[in-house]
Amino acid sequence: MDSNGSAHGNQDTIKSDEEQYLEQDFTSSELGTKEYWDDVYQRDLRTYKDIGDVGEIWFGEESMHRVIKCLRKENVPADAAVLDIGTGNGSLLVELAKSGFTNLTGIDYSAAAVELAKNVLEQDDLSNIKVEEVDFLSCAGTLTGFDVCIDKGTFDAISLNPDSAADGKAHYLKALQGALTQGGLFLITSCNWTKEQLLHFFRQGFAFHRELPTPSFMFGGKTGHSVTALAFKRVQ
Repeated sequence: MDSNGSAHGNQDTIKSDEEQYLEQDFTSSELGTKEYWDDVYQRDLRTYKDIGDVGEIWFGEESMHRVIKCLRKENVPADAAVLDIGTGNGSLLVELAKSGFTNLTGIDYSAAAVELAKNVLEQDDLSNIKVEEVDFLSCAGTLTGFDVCIDKGTFDAISLNPDSAADGKAHYLKALQGALTQGGLFLITSCNWTKEQLLHFFRQGFAFHRELPTPSFMFGGKTGHSVTALAFKRVQ
């Protein structure tokens, strides 16, 4: 304690607690495994072929409209190269195409998801949109030149991997830096990570650009958000 009565040890503890919060990992889950998502999309593919139901839209339709509204606000050109990371059933690609974007690519590491997305796109006469079976964590240096990268839940799933969440997040960051052009826009929607945690993780190579509005709730006199949606720009 100094002459003013300040306890430096307590200040260090507070800083350490804050760092632990910003860098904490979640309890691992089957939602972080490829096997889980292969099973999900194999079922969704069978359902689609049987009754034409495309399956769940992660974070709901409002999440897609939120992304498109942001792209318009940023005056992103219609021919900008856009990458949908973890495209799933391809619903976001459909909405982007209907909104006038013409240079779209979707990737997913599940072969069943890719087949489902191609079927959904073909149904809407959008078979010209590229959808590929790609593991984003293993593609550093092979996916390049995108003006916009969009993630709705993929980073969340990677963070839940029971085997290598920390390595997965590091590979994700490297792949994202390689895929996005200098000054390119990265839009991420997460239900696991807070704004502060995402700002901390993407602080290397990216600059916070804006927060996208998401539904809020009130609990214990405080306002919170069940979903976080942020826009970053690649700076290095």
